Amino acid sequence: MRIVAKTLLVLALVGLIGAAAVVGLGLYNVSARLGHVPGLSWVLNTTFRNSVDLYAHESEPVPPLTADMVLLGARHYDAACKVCHARPGEARSATSLSMVPAPPHITEAVEEWSANEFHWIVMEGVKMSGMPYWPSERKDEVWAMVAFLKAVPSMSADDYLALTAMPRIDMPDIAAADSIAYCAGCHGTDGRSVSDEIPRLDILGSQYVRAAMQSYIDGTRQSGYMAQAVSEIPSRHLEDVTAYFAALPPAGETPARRPPPPRAPGSSEAPGADMPRFVNTLPNTRPVETLDPLIEAGRALAFAESGSRDVPACAACHGPKADRRSPGGPEIAGQGRAYIAAQLEAWRAELRGGGPRANLMRAAAEFLEDEEIEALAAYYASLGPEALRDAAQ
Repeated sequence: MRIVAKTLLVLALVGLIGAAAVVGLGLYNVSARLGHVPGLSWVLNTTFRNSVDLYAHESEPVPPLTADMVLLGARHYDAACKVCHARPGEARSATSLSMVPAPPHITEAVEEWSANEFHWIVMEGVKMSGMPYWPSERKDEVWAMVAFLKAVPSMSADDYLALTAMPRIDMPDIAAADSIAYCAGCHGTDGRSVSDEIPRLDILGSQYVRAAMQSYIDGTRQSGYMAQAVSEIPSRHLEDVTAYFAALPPAGETPARRPPPPRAPGSSEAPGADMPRFVNTLPNTRPVETLDPLIEAGRALAFAESGSRDVPACAACHGPKADRRSPGGPEIAGQGRAYIAAQLEAWRAELRGGGPRANLMRAAAEFLEDEEIEALAAYYASLGPEALRDAAQ
């Protein structure tokens, strides 16, 4: 027994010395050109799949995946993910194919994962693969990416281009115009967003737009989408972008240019004639059985008439009466229902962040129930933007 123990000890010591030599002397060739040693790719891929299976909890509820989510997810994918995974109808670049492991083409990557597995992969990333984690702690944001990924199998090249088309901005400084167009792809050239998941900027006011932009730049406000967006804009053009959107007047009740819905695969009609099979089943906003009772419940909450001592009067800071709104309170009336609900959920979870008044909203949202959040979102979204009413007076 002692001989066996000594033998094992010697083998362990030899293994330790060998490992130290490999690491310390650089004996293991990390060249991607050479690829992995035989069998290692299988080990890594199997470990990856088993890890996702273990940690992506299928029992967690999946929220309704809407067409507006698909649009938001598509625009983020185009900016942040396409460089590695390409887009429908496009081959991966030579550089992407030279990675070890090579990122799968988007149409291959979406073939077999469930919604919860997609959510875990996008949120957490994958070590030793080049797959990054979500650049924010906000798990709620990732569902829009999941909605897009689930729609990809029914998406043609023209569908994708329709979802991600950039608007045109005419101004002398072409580079600044490109940066503004990048932001307007989501927020609209006139500030009216192209999705219920995205805030419209034309009704927020110059002061709030500037403060929000700064909070994204310095990281005090959480959003994976905006973290990516501000990193895409050259620093010399951040002021151009901020000034453009801060100066926008209220643009009206109707939504801004919205990319046409994708057509069905194989259709000979122009893009937008039909929705893909997956997107066609999606509503454009988070569905509820009927809005009227929710709107009334939200109105009672907003004016502190619900009898709940834990929910302060939202109208004191956010209107809808201008004379009852505190200076600096952002415009909520007329924002998208999904966006308002997501912001309240983020405040409640202490994941929102923002300017010097952020502590007020954290306290205001702390005790909100899910039903109250949906009611408040339905109420404020049902109102016409107050800035428009003020301008008309």
